[in-house]
Amino acid sequence: MSVNSSEQVEYESSVNIQSFLMFLVAMTVGLLVAVLILPSWLPNMSFSLGGDAPKAYWYVSRATAFVSLSLLWLSMALGLGITNKMARLWPGAPAAFALHEYVSLLGLAFVVFHAVVILGDHYINFTPLQLLIPFSTVNYRPFWVGIGQLGFYTWAILAASFYVRPVIGQKSWRFLHYGSFLMYLMGIFHGLFSGTDTGAGWAQSYYWISAGSLLFLLIYRILSVVIDRLFPQNRKPVPAPAARPTQG
Repeated sequence: MSVNSSEQVEYESSVNIQSFLMFLVAMTVGLLVAVLILPSWLPNMSFSLGGDAPKAYWYVSRATAFVSLSLLWLSMALGLGITNKMARLWPGAPAAFALHEYVSLLGLAFVVFHAVVILGDHYINFTPLQLLIPFSTVNYRPFWVGIGQLGFYTWAILAASFYVRPVIGQKSWRFLHYGSFLMYLMGIFHGLFSGTDTGAGWAQSYYWISAGSLLFLLIYRILSVVIDRLFPQNRKPVPAPAARPTQG
C-alpha cells in the first residue's frame, strides 16, 4: 500500500531480496528438519506423520494458512494506516512502511510452506504440478483452491513490486498495489470455502473481525479523501523538514 499522493513521499525498501530469500530457505530447511527429528523424540507425532492416514501435514498446513492470512491482514492494515495517516500516530509512517513490506514478505513465505507441506497429506494427494497450476486440484475443491493459488501469484507480484519500484515509477507502483484488495478477498474466500474449520466458531469470528477491521480502515480512507476534496481549506499542510544548521 502506498502513501498519500498529496504528500509525494517515497520510502526506501527496507528488506533486500537476498535477505528475504535467505530467510525463506532457512525457514523451510528448519521446518523440514523439525519434521524429520521431532518424531523420534515424540512417538505419537511419528504415527501422525507416518501412519496410514497422517494428519499432521493437514494440521500444519491449516495452521500456516491462518498465520499467512493474519500476516496479510497486518500488512494491509499497515498500508491503509499509511494512506489514511493513522500511522503518524503510531508507529510513524517510515516504520509502518518498513513493517508493511517485511510482514508482506513474511506472509508470502508462510504461504509457500502452507502449500508445500500439504504434499505429505495422503487423503488429498496433491502433486507438485497441481500446486503450481490453478484449478487443477481435481481431488479437492478445485475452484476455491484455485482462487487461493491465484491469490498467491498476485501476492508474489505485489511483493516483487517493492524491488522494481524505481523502474516502474511511484505512480505505477501505487496503482499496482490496489490489487492487494483483490488479493485479500481471494485469500478470504479460499479460506472460507476450502478450509475444513470454517464452521468452527473461532474461525468465523476470525474472518469477521479481520475482514471487518480492514473494511473500517478502507471506509475511513475513502471518507478522508472525500472530505479533503470537499473542504480543501481544512487540509493541514505537510510540515517541511527542519533545515540543517550551518557551521562556522
